[in-house]
Amino acid sequence: MLIDLKQRVNSPEVAELLAYAVIDDPEALRRTSAEYSEQAALQLCGWEEEEVLVGLLGFEETEDGSLEIRHIAVLPENRGKGYARGMLLELLTAREPRYLLAETEDEIAADFYRSLGFMVYSLGENAAGIEMFRCVYEVEEQEDED
Repeated sequence: MLIDLKQRVNSPEVAELLAYAVIDDPEALRRTSAEYSEQAALQLCGWEEEEVLVGLLGFEETEDGSLEIRHIAVLPENRGKGYARGMLLELLTAREPRYLLAETEDEIAADFYRSLGFMVYSLGENAAGIEMFRCVYEVEEQEDED
């Protein structure tokens, strides 16, 4: 089950996971932590297993009812166990967005999103010459039963 981490954003265990999501850049980590602390629109959730925080998921709800994934990270020793997938599925169930969106420069992450049914589009190269990907999951509308 996803737990709210907004009040724990500056705790060591949350900072460790966020560091993985921002490529362990101390300035980016400070900036990202401040954004989650200060911006009400940004949500930060986590997944605990046996009272250990093993993953986190940061997102923002957009005006059209979509959810934009900002950060997702799992402790290295817990990767490949389905935690990231579980967090995304739990988010889809809890929030019922129109779309789930993410951007990444990591081809492995793009493949991860693709494996979950996201459509992955190349956005071309950024200023640093790194190819960027836009990942879009369209949530199927439930039909009303009569």
